[in-house]
This record gives sequence, structure tokens and C-alpha cells, in this order.
Amino acid sequence: MKLYNTVMQYFWLVAAIVIFIVTSYKCFTEGTYKWVFYYIFVVIALMMFFLKKWMVKRMEKHMAFLESQRNENKE
Repeated sequence: MKLYNTVMQYFWLVAAIVIFIVTSYKCFTEGTYKWVFYYIFVVIALMMFFLKKWMVKRMEKHMAFLESQRNENKE
């Protein structure tokens, strides 16, 4: 599961970078008015990256808490 979370986290970062590059290229070549609205997808992808990062840290803390609770109950 850790590998999946890492892959998905960086998928969103790569997606944001690729969308930013493509949208910027299209803005310069075809006009800003038509393509500027696609930057919202960059923002969404970045939000997904940081949300995934936050959720992974939160899950790791929760798993550590459960492990400490299990160790206390054994003693």
C-alpha cells in the first residue's frame, strides 16, 4: 500500500507539471483567452498532491498510534 500511495502522490505532481506546461504553451501559441481557464486543472492536481501527502502522513500517525495501543494492551 505504501508503494501505491507514493506512486499516486507523485502522479498528481507530474500531472500538474504536464498540464501547466501544455496549457502555458497553448496560451502563448493560440491565445490566452481560450486556454487560461485550463489552469484550474493545475490547481486541482496540486491540491490532490498535497491532500494525498497530508493523508499519508495522517495514516502513518494513526497506524503508529494503533501499534502503541496494541503494545500497551499486551503488557
